[in-house]
Amino acid sequence: MVGAGRFAPSPTGDFHLGNLRTAILAWSWARLTDRRFLIRMEDIDAQRSTDQAAQRQLEDLDRIGLDWDGPVLVQTTRAEAHRRALATLHERGLVFECYCTRKDIREAASAPHVPAGHYPGTCLHLNEDERQEKREQLAELGRAPALRFRAPRDQWTVVDELAGEYAGTVDHFVVQRADGVPAYNLAATVDDAFEGIDQVVRGDDLLAQSPGQAALLWALGAPEPTYVHVPLAVNSSGERLAKRDGAVTLAELTDEGWSVGDVVEWIGESLGVSRARCAADIAEALGIEGLRAMSRDPWVVVPPRGRRR
Repeated sequence: MVGAGRFAPSPTGDFHLGNLRTAILAWSWARLTDRRFLIRMEDIDAQRSTDQAAQRQLEDLDRIGLDWDGPVLVQTTRAEAHRRALATLHERGLVFECYCTRKDIREAASAPHVPAGHYPGTCLHLNEDERQEKREQLAELGRAPALRFRAPRDQWTVVDELAGEYAGTVDHFVVQRADGVPAYNLAATVDDAFEGIDQVVRGDDLLAQSPGQAALLWALGAPEPTYVHVPLAVNSSGERLAKRDGAVTLAELTDEGWSVGDVVEWIGESLGVSRARCAADIAEALGIEGLRAMSRDPWVVVPPRGRRR
C-alpha cells in the first residue's frame, strides 16, 4: 500500500448519519486507491472529549463494517511533537505573538479589506518594544499571548478530487492558544505528516481551511496531501444535521427498531447505491470512478417516519 487516508473525529459525542457517511467515504476512498486507512481521535479539546465517546465511536465504525490499520492514534499523546513543530516555526520566523481578545478581533475584523472570519493582522507588524508592552499588559491580567502562523503567502492552491484546484486565502490562524495548548490546525497538520497521510477525506465545510493547512505543511517541510471534501448531511432547512433533528445516530435508530444494515442501506441510497448492508457494499458498488463522480450537493436527511425496517 502507498500512503494513507484517515478519519479523524473528535470524541465529543455519538456519530450522526453525516459522520457515518463521511467515514464510509473516507474508508472507501482509501481502500479503492490501495491506501492504508487510519483512525485518529482528535481530543485536543479535552474539556469536551471523553474516553467513553471515543469508544462508542469506534464501536459504531466497526458495526457498519469499517476496519483500520494499526492502533488508533490519540492526539493528546502527541504533545511533544506539537511543541517541536511550534519550535520549528519559531526558528523559521513563521509565528508571532497575538495579544488580542476575541472582542478586539471581532471589532477589527469588520474592516472591508478583511475576509470574513479571518484575523485582521492587528499584532502582525508590531515591533519588539510594542510587543513587550503588550506582554506586560497581559501579564497584569494573568494572561499570556497566543501564537499565530505568519502565513508565507496571502493565497494557496490545493487540489481536491471533487472541487478541482481550489485557491483560498491563507489566514494567520492560531497555532498555540493563550493557555499554551497547541491549536487544532497545528495538531491535525503535524499528525497528518507523522502518519504519512496523503489523502484527506472530510466534510466540505472544511475546504476553506485546506489552503492554510497546506501552507503550514510547507512551512514544516512536509508533503501536501490530495484533498477530498465530501458534501455534508443537512436537515430539511439546509442546516448541518444535529441531534435536534430526531433519530440521527446509530444508537437512536437501532432503538427505534432499525438494524445496522438498514442504516447503512439508507446511507448507501444517498450515494445512489441500492441494498447496501455494510460499508464494503457501498465501496464495491461505486468504485473509484463512482466516488469521483459523486454529487457535491448536500444529503438532505428527511426524518425516517414510516420507513420500512
